[in-house]
Amino acid sequence: MNKDEILKAIEEKYNELGVPVDAMLEGLLWSTPITYWDYIQTDALLGLQTPRTTQPDEMVFIMYHQVNELLFKMVLWEIDQVAKSDEISADKFTMHLQRISRYFDMLCSSFSVMADGMEPEQYLKFRNTLTPASGFQSAQYRKIEFASTELINLIDARYRETIDRNSSFKNAYNHLYWQAAGKNYTTGQKSTLLNLFEEKYLGDFIDFMEDYNDINLSKKFKQLPKEVQQNESLIKAMRHYDYTVNVKWVMAHYNAAAKYLGGNDKDLEATGGSSWRKYMHPKYQRRIFYPYLWSEEELKNWGTF
Repeated sequence: MNKDEILKAIEEKYNELGVPVDAMLEGLLWSTPITYWDYIQTDALLGLQTPRTTQPDEMVFIMYHQVNELLFKMVLWEIDQVAKSDEISADKFTMHLQRISRYFDMLCSSFSVMADGMEPEQYLKFRNTLTPASGFQSAQYRKIEFASTELINLIDARYRETIDRNSSFKNAYNHLYWQAAGKNYTTGQKSTLLNLFEEKYLGDFIDFMEDYNDINLSKKFKQLPKEVQQNESLIKAMRHYDYTVNVKWVMAHYNAAAKYLGGNDKDLEATGGSSWRKYMHPKYQRRIFYPYLWSEEELKNWGTF
């Protein structure tokens, strides 16, 4: 486009918005050039780390989890490109799943930053100042789960056969698999970890569950024409995503926790108070986003292959 065409296009754009184009153009006279640090908000970003102890490796712990949250936001952004599309092709569906999987591949490989990047002695000193905070309380990660699969697949495996699938979202929430990390099912009492989490996010979670009930990735896949559902690249992408999130990512977390919380003969509680081995290991969780894309043998051995 030449200069006249560009100016004409700008005028048409702002006329449609009901904004005087002369005012917009004059504003350019007084604007300052954009810089990298302003665009990325570098100063704000680098000012978000606030250690609570004198242990230097706590800074590694904080920044690592902040990087995780940024990647979780990228995952949710990609999920929405599928979930909120009225019509979507197999190629576009596959493309976004591959992007999401790359983010989780990064997350899986990055655990060495925390597993090998902190001195155990320092971690065991600063970890108690974090109680009852826990990575369990990542709201974005819970939203990734809600947006990826149908709620029944996130229900604690002990209750999936008996829970009423038509019950309220609140009832479904109370039977989610991760409630086991913060609830005593003998007494029904919830831990401080879970109570604080619900106080902050419960309303948001219920709304999010309802919003994605019919547009989560599993439902979007099932809404595709049958011939598209058989697309090999799409199936491969969905299986890769499922396995990466629910086995590789979980086991990377599990193995990192094992390094700091004890060996086979000794286990410390996680900061949230959970029995972390049974809570975290995928063979106990039985969390699978797309069970219909796996064989009976694969489902039987979930978390061990």
